Amino acid sequence: MKLLLILLLLQVTAANSFSHEIENSSLRQATRGKSIQWVGSYELDSLRPLQRTKRTWVITTIDVQEEDKGPFPKYAGQLFNKKSFNTSLKYLISGPGVDEPPEVGLFSIEDDVNGHVYVHRTIDREKTPVFLIRFDIEDRETGEQLDRPLFFKINIQDINDNAPEFSKEEYSITIGEDHRKDEPVFQVTALDKDEVGTANSQVSYSMSMQVPTPDGFTFSIDPSTGSILLSRCLDYQTANSFKLLVKASDQGSPQLSSTATVNVAVEDANNHLPVFTSDSYQLQVSAGQEHPAVLRLQVQDKDSPNTPAWRAKYRVAKGNEKEQFAIETDPDTNEGILSIIKPLNYESDSEMRLVISVANEEPFFMCKNGIVMTSNLESTNTTVNIKVIQSQRAPKFHPPLLIVQKEDSMKPGRVFRKYSATYPDDVPTKIKYELTHDPDGWLSVDENSGVLTVAKEFDEGSPFVNNSLYTIIVQATAQGFPPQTGTGTILLYLSDINDRMPSLLAPSLDVCDTEKGTALIVQAKPALVHAHWGPFTFELEEDSEDVKRNWTLGRNFGQSVELLMLRSLPQGSYLVPIIIQDRQGFSTRQKQHIRLCFCPDGHTCKDSPVPQAVVGLGGSAIAIILMAFLLILVSNILLCRCLGSGSKSKAVFPPQEGEQTLISYNEERRSSFSQNCLFTDYEIFQARHLGYLIQRVEKTLGWKLYHQTTLEDSRDIDEPCRYSEEGELEQSDSPCSLSIGSEDLPVDFLNTLGPGFSTLEEICQKRST
Repeated sequence: MKLLLILLLLQVTAANSFSHEIENSSLRQATRGKSIQWVGSYELDSLRPLQRTKRTWVITTIDVQEEDKGPFPKYAGQLFNKKSFNTSLKYLISGPGVDEPPEVGLFSIEDDVNGHVYVHRTIDREKTPVFLIRFDIEDRETGEQLDRPLFFKINIQDINDNAPEFSKEEYSITIGEDHRKDEPVFQVTALDKDEVGTANSQVSYSMSMQVPTPDGFTFSIDPSTGSILLSRCLDYQTANSFKLLVKASDQGSPQLSSTATVNVAVEDANNHLPVFTSDSYQLQVSAGQEHPAVLRLQVQDKDSPNTPAWRAKYRVAKGNEKEQFAIETDPDTNEGILSIIKPLNYESDSEMRLVISVANEEPFFMCKNGIVMTSNLESTNTTVNIKVIQSQRAPKFHPPLLIVQKEDSMKPGRVFRKYSATYPDDVPTKIKYELTHDPDGWLSVDENSGVLTVAKEFDEGSPFVNNSLYTIIVQATAQGFPPQTGTGTILLYLSDINDRMPSLLAPSLDVCDTEKGTALIVQAKPALVHAHWGPFTFELEEDSEDVKRNWTLGRNFGQSVELLMLRSLPQGSYLVPIIIQDRQGFSTRQKQHIRLCFCPDGHTCKDSPVPQAVVGLGGSAIAIILMAFLLILVSNILLCRCLGSGSKSKAVFPPQEGEQTLISYNEERRSSFSQNCLFTDYEIFQARHLGYLIQRVEKTLGWKLYHQTTLEDSRDIDEPCRYSEEGELEQSDSPCSLSIGSEDLPVDFLNTLGPGFSTLEEICQKRST
């Protein structure tokens, strides 16, 4: 019996202790919940320490699972208080999920007598994972609160309803070709909104796809961290970009996953050494002189052009103990430009051997067994064998390096350039020319003059073209014993380098009609990138004979040159091809457009009195008729008054200063108006009485007017002259016409011709349109 009493006492003590713990737990939870907004609405005295009493709350487990589909309301759990044994109780709940946000109306006590808790709709745990609810008990009749409130936390049970999410759908990164396997390329991260620390939110990564896949996957991914790594060496020439599809999966059931794309651009690195196109070079130079850009050395490099992995660095590794040589890199072609900066001595330096090495700006690396390794092999070599000859006997090209851009006119059979050499101090001697380096046979050279002619079409796909550049070497050999030789180098660019070429300052010039021998000034300007590369040399195009009959070049002033007319030319437009070359050897062919025009004041070029005729017929004889028609008529009248039978001699006048080119007769198509005429004495013209002359002119005007208005074939009478494309006014079928100095006629002579001349002028204007 005593034993039973002892056991009962222990049970009561334990119950009181348990009740006390529940009270303290409620207080602690309520105190911590003070940071939640809804807790602030309760009075502080409800949070005071509870006295030990013989009461207790009993709550069964309240289970609520997210995304539960019902049916609703659905039983969730029950709460119980020991006061219910003595009194008629009423259970109450309040707080978030009941009568306060978030989720107002989610929970309720449908049976307030028994304390049954119900949930009324689906809940998303990711929005509200937990609810802290207050439970109260009161007397049903009096409404008196019978016990202090209890705060109870309801956790929403998680299900796997969220897939891991990447921060971005697509990533773009750039890595070097020399990236090492042990260095992460990139790291992706995906987050899962499901409950932390559960299988539903545990993420693992995998590589789903790689494009392209040269010999298998190049990339791998750490399944736990998302770090992307290389599984082998990269090769820019094989694949310079990749597209990776990365997958993130959780461990829940069912397993959910998502993907992201990683675009990887590979930046070329230096895994190819520059290699000289020739193992050795032979060079012959004159003693006692500096030789800038005496030799250009070409290299081939498979790395990407214009990158540190491709750009070359040259140095003279051996043979430059006296510092007589310097070498630099051409930034456009990547060639090495060798210069002799200190004169060589014929006696002590008659034969020299240089070792030239080349490396890249970026260190060289190699891949061995899938591992990137830095290599000690960073350069390649070539040799330059130099023979020094006495300077006074070696011919020299001007310039030693000629730089030309491909032009549309460079067709087989056309002159390319005249590239000649001279002896020192212009000592006269016979020089023979030959091509020593033209591997694809694009040019031929006249051995006596040095004129280069295009032999075949320039093909940019030729294996001898390096970076759109083709190199030609011309050798000049001077007669003597022993024969002395010199070389000149031509760089032919197949790409556009106009921005490096000199050009005409004024491509078009308007010039007053002038006498032969008058000098026109043609000016050149340097390229923008070569602002100080004058003075310039000028020459007329070598194969334009028509131009050279009419024009020649005079004094060179450095920035300009005189252009002289070799004979008086009719008014009109002319194209004069001029080759301009700067002191660095850049040579270009330009066309100077010259318009010889009428200047009423002798200084200012203006359009002709009837510009339509000039424009409409392109420089036809209509313009001459309208400007000097009277002079032509006078010539016809005088010629037709002459008597002759069967003579085909052409009329000849004494030369007049400033007169235009004589237009030849067409023997087969000459009209009866001008046949068999011979002018025998120029003095007759000045002896004619003015009245008689006016009478004859009026009759001739009437005859001309009749043919212009009635005859369909009147164009045979006044066939216009046509201008050639370059250089001179060509002759064509035309009437018997001849220039006469206007000073032989009275100033007011035109005013005495009457209405016939005006009518004829109107007809000519209509023809020109």
